[in-house]
Amino acid sequence: MSSKRTIIIGAGPAGLTAAYELLNKTDIKPIIIEASKEIGGISKTYNYKGNRMDMGGHRFFSKSNRVLQWWLDIMPLQTMPSKDDILLNRKFIFKQSNTQNNPETEDKVMLMRRRLSRIFFLRKFFDYPISLSYKTIKNLGITRILKSGMSYIYSFLVKRNEKSLEDFIINRFGKDLYSTFFKDYTYKVWGIEPNKIPADWGVQRIKGVSIIKVLEDALRKLFNIKQKNIETSLIEQFYYPKYGPGHFWETTANEIRKKGGEIILDQTVCRIVTENNKIVSVSAKDHLGKLTEYKGDYFISSMPVKDLIEAFDTKDKAVENTANGLVYRDFITVGLLMKKLELLNDTRIPSYKNITPDLWIYIQEKDVKIGRLQIFNNWSPYLVKDYENTIWIGLEYFCNETDDLWNMNENDFINFAISELERINIIKKENVIDRCLVKVTKAYPAYFGSYDNFNLIRNFTDKFENLFLVGRNGMHKYNNMDHSMLTSMIAVENIANNIKYKDNIWKVNTETTYHEQKQ
Repeated sequence: MSSKRTIIIGAGPAGLTAAYELLNKTDIKPIIIEASKEIGGISKTYNYKGNRMDMGGHRFFSKSNRVLQWWLDIMPLQTMPSKDDILLNRKFIFKQSNTQNNPETEDKVMLMRRRLSRIFFLRKFFDYPISLSYKTIKNLGITRILKSGMSYIYSFLVKRNEKSLEDFIINRFGKDLYSTFFKDYTYKVWGIEPNKIPADWGVQRIKGVSIIKVLEDALRKLFNIKQKNIETSLIEQFYYPKYGPGHFWETTANEIRKKGGEIILDQTVCRIVTENNKIVSVSAKDHLGKLTEYKGDYFISSMPVKDLIEAFDTKDKAVENTANGLVYRDFITVGLLMKKLELLNDTRIPSYKNITPDLWIYIQEKDVKIGRLQIFNNWSPYLVKDYENTIWIGLEYFCNETDDLWNMNENDFINFAISELERINIIKKENVIDRCLVKVTKAYPAYFGSYDNFNLIRNFTDKFENLFLVGRNGMHKYNNMDHSMLTSMIAVENIANNIKYKDNIWKVNTETTYHEQKQ
């Protein structure tokens, strides 16, 4: 290994991918500096008394074969049935392998999981994304369906100028469906009306999904026509680590250490020293206030852009103001260990003890603040300590650090969350066995606030030829996990090939096809 070093800020998917790629593709030593005491960033898995909680839900799916293979190189795919397969006597044809990757006896194994997520509205289930099915028509009623149809025809004929997310969605679904399924839920997630969110967010996350796609989907199902390029609504399977995403990234971290990389936890980068359009060093502070300086030849950052700009010794007032005006959405998950749920399996998908087979449920009821409900038993049976006798769920709330929700007493908040699920007939509080609460800051970078001026930040950081911004918070871009990984892979390629421009990194996840459409 050469004497060259790359300082990587952040031990989430982007930072860990960059380190692993550097070790495999170059002779440059990576040194990761992580502010928290844990690996995985927002993809970490929280362990509460043996019950593991996936913060936000992370499906290991990508349209990039490169990323798919990368995951399987770290954690091979199961070749034998998992616990729920065995209990249900479920038959799968597993990929042939020279090794027996048995999740019942091996921990370092990737599961193949079936995807189901639905909308809960009017105390009923709807497909997600919304589909034109008999159940949808029955749940909404013929009057609502006809009204929605007329509304869509109008929006199809009279297009809005897409200045906001509201315009973007109405152009694709009509005003009536927008009001029914999008408006209130979007406000729950972002805390701001959709007419104040730029259309960029829709381009980033919704893309090809529309009523036309819904109709095409319905016709294909009616006539049993298979689709080659599959939108997210039709993706039925994905990879998932036995013990959740944190398990995968901890395994990756161990591989990095074995190969000679260094990972330093509990140190927050607070100063960046520059010279002649290059980063010279960064200084990081631990929880006791002790400062350590790290010099390097290259620097890769996945830390929140707002914090990155604040740390620079080179100041630019316009850039600072833009960074200070960037907005993030924070996240609270309440974990509840249950004897049972009031929801029963109303699908044709077999499930153990007939629990609803959803991975997560989008709660669009207007009388509660909960945004999503995760059922961890369905992600992996190994997330639940006593899978056969308990149900482990996560109640997800979107908020800001300044909100009353965020600052509520922990026990009060948990009781509040339990009362909300009971109100919409999903649980009964007497069936709660145990509970916990976890908070995640800066989980979602927002496309409002000062985001319109983000080009000032990009121009400022791009001029430092040995600095590469990667990942979701590192680029203030609503990337999925695979997109964050791809930005790091490209950054390492740029370093290896002495490429100083950054356009190829920023182009990741700007294509016009849906972000999970498999090629």
